[in-house]
Amino acid sequence: MEIAEHNLEDVLSEPTVATKEAVSALTGSIVVLGAGGKMGPTLAMMLRKASPNKDIYAVSRFSNKAVKARIEQAGVAAVEMDLLDDSRYGQLPSADNVFYLAGMKFGATGNQPLTWALNSFMPALVARWYKNARIVAFSTGNVYPLVDAASGGASEETTPDPIGEYAQSCLGRERMFQYFSQVNGTPVTLVRLNYANEPRYGIIVDLTLKILNDKPIDLTMGSVNLIWQRDANDYIIRSITLAQSPPAILNVTGPETVPIRQLAGLIGDKLKRKPRFVSEEAATALLSDASYCFAKFGYPQTSLEQMVSLIVDWVASGKGVLNKPTKYDIRDGKF
Repeated sequence: MEIAEHNLEDVLSEPTVATKEAVSALTGSIVVLGAGGKMGPTLAMMLRKASPNKDIYAVSRFSNKAVKARIEQAGVAAVEMDLLDDSRYGQLPSADNVFYLAGMKFGATGNQPLTWALNSFMPALVARWYKNARIVAFSTGNVYPLVDAASGGASEETTPDPIGEYAQSCLGRERMFQYFSQVNGTPVTLVRLNYANEPRYGIIVDLTLKILNDKPIDLTMGSVNLIWQRDANDYIIRSITLAQSPPAILNVTGPETVPIRQLAGLIGDKLKRKPRFVSEEAATALLSDASYCFAKFGYPQTSLEQMVSLIVDWVASGKGVLNKPTKYDIRDGKF
């Protein structure tokens, strides 16, 4: 299947029957905070498609006005606001259901104070303001330690041991939601995601561009987890049904531990180019086990092979990408 550029977000935001049922069962309005990022627009659009009659709001600074326009065109009410400015919280839409996607990763090493403010202080403001709502809060698999590459990945029971200040601040985000959940009884689900992929960004885009430009691929981080963004959106939306106090934790990713050497080989075969590798695979990698997610919500609908085919065709044909490398290969936590 070839995806046209104008149709991509429509494809990525198509809800499953189960998603429609989950959203329809929610009472009250829905707000997506941090909706202007990589996943926010399609998640907000999926919520709108899943429940055409609910009030759905998307809140962001919307530095990219084209993103705001696309969200509004999809029928979602867009609200421009800096969530760090607590003096404006009275202007936030009231909501019974909150999806929190805001945060900072890239540039974290150059501006640690802002990273902590966005990833730890701002969640405290949101958790306190929406204390009577049901909340799904984005986290990341980066809160886990590197694990044996053959282990199947860290589970929700694995003790967090974040590497570097970005990952530490993300654990701080979790702790703020956990604290206010305990204080106020707010039902919360913490979603630890890695790595979502679509044709404009993700690990498959990163590797495709390296192979096309004959750049070396570092194999030290030898394996990864991958999930199609539409499947990730589906799990994230449905995870609101797990929200509880103290918060539930849910790993969201694909079922395979994918060797980078193998993945680059698949991409190279499609491009008819030979990947160029440097270094050797380390014994450990950043990996998550999403077995609990699959037990609750079923397996992803999009296979690894389908992802590779769709994304490589997109990039190789010269369609637009976001130029936001995942930096999946960084092992010291300095993003």
